[in-house]
Amino acid sequence: MYEEIKKQASEVTDELCEKAGLKKGQILVVGCSSSEVCGDKIGSNSNLEVAQSVFAGIYEVVTKRGLYLAAQCCEHLNRAIIIEREAVPFQEIVNVVPQPKAGGSFATTAYQTFADPVAVEEIKADAGIDIGDTFIGMHLKKVAVPVRLEHHAIGEAHITAARVRPKFIGGERAHYDEELK
Repeated sequence: MYEEIKKQASEVTDELCEKAGLKKGQILVVGCSSSEVCGDKIGSNSNLEVAQSVFAGIYEVVTKRGLYLAAQCCEHLNRAIIIEREAVPFQEIVNVVPQPKAGGSFATTAYQTFADPVAVEEIKADAGIDIGDTFIGMHLKKVAVPVRLEHHAIGEAHITAARVRPKFIGGERAHYDEELK
């Protein structure tokens, strides 16, 4: 079971990275309900072993691609983010250490695995995976664009994904850029 969950997480992450065109140094935010992966209601059955399997599949892909993984905590920690310190050198650090039932098993695994983990209240990531309807949107840069993945689940958890694109500004004049050159 755990190997299958790890494989699914790896495939979802690899597919999103490809479709989003993520580049070295960019940030991928992940919200994961291990309860949902197990087929239970979100927040009802935090499972460290399941979270470790999901994390391992995702972390393997992001590490290989030179990306930073941002792990979203649960609502009990106001959806704070666990991330490597070097990814957020100018962010204000908050003082919290996630636990399986206070922050979530996925964020706990990230905190225990990262070389120099820190918690921050918010980030602006370049793409994201939402495992089990955890609502990662608050941690994406503007403008978020849905990414349709071939894989729709990890375990029993519903998957959604997004990438970001630069904002279009300038209104109608933006269409005349070529004429102004």
